[in-house]
Amino acid sequence: MDRFILTDDAFFTRAILGLVIATGIAFAARRAHALTRGGAIAAALIGTIGVAAGWSWGALLIAFFSSSTLLSRFRRDDKAHRTAAVVAKDDERDVLQVLANGAIFAVAAVMYKSRWVLAPGAVDDYPAWTSAWSVLGAGAIAAACADTWSTEIGTLARDAPRMITTWRGVPAGTSGGVTVLGLAATASGAAFMGLVTWLVGWPAAIAIAAAGGGIVGALADSFIGALAQSRRRCPRCDAATERDVHGCGTATVDAGGIAWLDNDGVNAFCTGIGAL
Repeated sequence: MDRFILTDDAFFTRAILGLVIATGIAFAARRAHALTRGGAIAAALIGTIGVAAGWSWGALLIAFFSSSTLLSRFRRDDKAHRTAAVVAKDDERDVLQVLANGAIFAVAAVMYKSRWVLAPGAVDDYPAWTSAWSVLGAGAIAAACADTWSTEIGTLARDAPRMITTWRGVPAGTSGGVTVLGLAATASGAAFMGLVTWLVGWPAAIAIAAAGGGIVGALADSFIGALAQSRRRCPRCDAATERDVHGCGTATVDAGGIAWLDNDGVNAFCTGIGAL
């Protein structure tokens, strides 16, 4: 029982401090309109879990969130103008967006510290247990970062995006659309999180695996977005969109894909594939 979370005094100290820190950051993000109210609550919860698991886990979350928020603010109006007719949500991340990017990381953090959920003696090789969940968590957050960087930077590309499956030109903001700049941003975001993973003291093997998982997860996001995500079309403008109501005020109609699979669902698949 000496390794169980219930006897780890440091865990409870970190959990309390994590709650204070994560709530403060989430509140500031809410004030800056980076998160909705629900998104701020979800971010505070995930942040608390991350810090409770260890300061290094909290550092990974802060690196992802701060870099993503800064990039979302960069030329914000230009990106909104380019994608307004297509993208269903604005850049205030709601609870589903936060969970899509951070839920798997949070689960990995819980399991990293939660041998107590198993019967005593169920985990014979405790270091291997913790390493497995560490690499899953790092891969998930690296995929989220790579995908976010790809979107925030790729949207500003001068060249029109092309569908990753057919290489046909598509409007900016279309799920599955990629640009050379966006693909470079994908690799940069994954490498950034890999570097942070190494800087916080995790083994180089986990850092390298996380960076690779980040790239694969973000590319999978584009393929799933192109092949399976729900698609809609404005019958009046004959324009593809993710919105239920197009910018012209006309209700859109189903145009293919899996009806229940929206962008948040695709992002969840992205982080899951990055983790695996």
